[in-house]
Amino acid sequence: MAKLSGRALHYVLKVADRTATAHFYRDILGMKVLRHEEFTEGCEAQCNGPYANRWSKTMVGYGPEDDHFVVELTYNYGITSYDKGNDFVGITIKSKETIERAKANNWAITEEDGQKVLEAPGGYKFFILEEPQPTDSDPVTKVTLACSNIQQTLAYWNGLLQLDLYGKKPKSAVFGFGANQAKLEFVDIGEPLNRAKAYGRIAFSCPFDVQPEIDRRIKEADQKILTPLISLDTPGKATVRVIILADPDGHEICFVDDEAFRQLSQVDAKGDELLTRYIKSDKSRE
Repeated sequence: MAKLSGRALHYVLKVADRTATAHFYRDILGMKVLRHEEFTEGCEAQCNGPYANRWSKTMVGYGPEDDHFVVELTYNYGITSYDKGNDFVGITIKSKETIERAKANNWAITEEDGQKVLEAPGGYKFFILEEPQPTDSDPVTKVTLACSNIQQTLAYWNGLLQLDLYGKKPKSAVFGFGANQAKLEFVDIGEPLNRAKAYGRIAFSCPFDVQPEIDRRIKEADQKILTPLISLDTPGKATVRVIILADPDGHEICFVDDEAFRQLSQVDAKGDELLTRYIKSDKSRE
């Protein structure tokens, strides 16, 4: 049985206030707007959650998604808040410059287990490693999620999906598809997960011909498929095929075909301008 391969892409966060959110990611974290897209109706794969209304997607990060892990900010027009569960722990970034920007902008800085913590609008935490932000690699080092049973998580992510194991403790484990990619960490919180309304989604790419193998393995293991293999169109851009899974705790996992996604995810030089324009014209919160 051939080993599965993949590439870490992004994590999806639902945001309710684009103005405050844009300020945090651009001016505090120092990320760039890589592309911005507007949609008139909900996504077939529920990329924006269980909403059928108008929505937008903004990709932000420290570099192109070809070699950086980025954040997808999903905004549903007219939704002014999301109940946050206990499923998302935080994203770790190596950047002492971020702390300097936070201080300069009077953004609250707290500390947990010896690490500086910044909280984005919506309550999402970012753990900041106080080291110089690298220019030859991705400053985003890992995404940390909660789980209810670390052994069950190990069996799914390392056993079934075949992500490599980069670290293991009695109540946590770190997974990844490659040494130079952002990692996925799970921490056992010893209780059931409540994903509430703000739940996110982790995305990976894989070769087109690997997707059916993922589909087969998940079905044979009697695990959950939220969206069977489906092709999604983006007007004027590449059509990509995706399959959406859910791990034993309900964490959503998107596997998109790498070939088409590299075309779809090209940086749009007008992304920042588009985001600013749509923020200014948005009257839905009124």
